[in-house]
Amino acid sequence: MTVADVREYLDHDEWEVALDLLMDLDTGWRPTTVWWDLLIDSAELMWLAGVAAWCRWGRWESLHGIVRAELRLLSPAEGGRRTPIPGKGILRPLWDLGRHTAAGDPGLLVARIWVESAPVLSPGATGSVRLGPLSPALWQHLQPGMTITMHEGQPAVGTATIIEASKVR
Repeated sequence: MTVADVREYLDHDEWEVALDLLMDLDTGWRPTTVWWDLLIDSAELMWLAGVAAWCRWGRWESLHGIVRAELRLLSPAEGGRRTPIPGKGILRPLWDLGRHTAAGDPGLLVARIWVESAPVLSPGATGSVRLGPLSPALWQHLQPGMTITMHEGQPAVGTATIIEASKVR
């Protein structure tokens, strides 16, 4: 889709479609926070709370970078979660990125999870997720192919393979 496509939808009063296209416009540039602020305002004016939430996530990624991963949750029989992960950045589990504390224990870090293309990620399932670290600078070393571990206590409840890790320019 192009800017011309967006304009055509606007000309036909298809505001929601135009907003969807603008959120996913791929022109080879990373949207700025101002861009996301305008989309957030537009979504809120149209009473699209879910869209506004996604735009806030996009704004956060513009500031801190993108971390995408393929997350495999352990099944309850394997000691994993018994309930699905809500998809819209609500859950904030701990992640083992390979860091250690001075005492030699795993240096676990917090990150929110946004499940891509689904409302939830069920126990035992695998799906693409975006991670929103509480301390983004401590995640800057991640590279595609690296594996990190999700914890909600002991033992681990899932593993994620990094598929994209972009830093803020």
